[in-house]
Amino acid sequence: MSQRTITINGRTVPAAEGSTILEAATQAGQKIPTLCHHPDLPPLGACRVCLVEVEGERNLQPACSFPTREGMVVWTHSAKVRKARRTVVELLLSDHPSDCTACARNRNCELQTLAEELGIREVRVRVEPRGYEVDDSSLSVVRDPDKCILCRRCLQTCSEIQGVSGLRIRGRGYDSLVGSAFDAPLGSALCVNCGQCINRCPTGALTERSAIAE
Repeated sequence: MSQRTITINGRTVPAAEGSTILEAATQAGQKIPTLCHHPDLPPLGACRVCLVEVEGERNLQPACSFPTREGMVVWTHSAKVRKARRTVVELLLSDHPSDCTACARNRNCELQTLAEELGIREVRVRVEPRGYEVDDSSLSVVRDPDKCILCRRCLQTCSEIQGVSGLRIRGRGYDSLVGSAFDAPLGSALCVNCGQCINRCPTGALTERSAIAE
């Protein structure tokens, strides 16, 4: 595979033909934060956390899906990028439950970790979570829709890797919600209880059903 040369944060690095900015940066040891991206899954560009500044481009671009080209110059942590990235994360937190200490993913949550890295101590705009009911009807998976950030990792995992396609997006925009077909609870939906969606969920939206009480 042929190589090309790009510049990331003033440093010249190699980039394989057909690679994305995120792949080139990761290979060069330069971290770009992401939430929807997962190395096992095809790039989606849903969360916009990995926005970077590419010289010559009018707008900030998602590093996970933007292809490299010879001679391109990329800035991953410029003032413009940091401001946009912080705004994106604050918006994700604006209607996210704040009960982190009681969450099963506390200290193991990618959204929580990213907020700490960005120095977010308070959310300027706060919207109350929708108050969706927790779906614990499944034998293995507990789904908390209020903690979902619509990264779509679970959908891609279910369809692209497991080949089950038991999850879908319902609604549009702010009313979007991840669920099963015909809005059936997971316990009666097309689900094989493999738990792979749990492994790739960045928050506490999908967790393993506990049997401690039993």
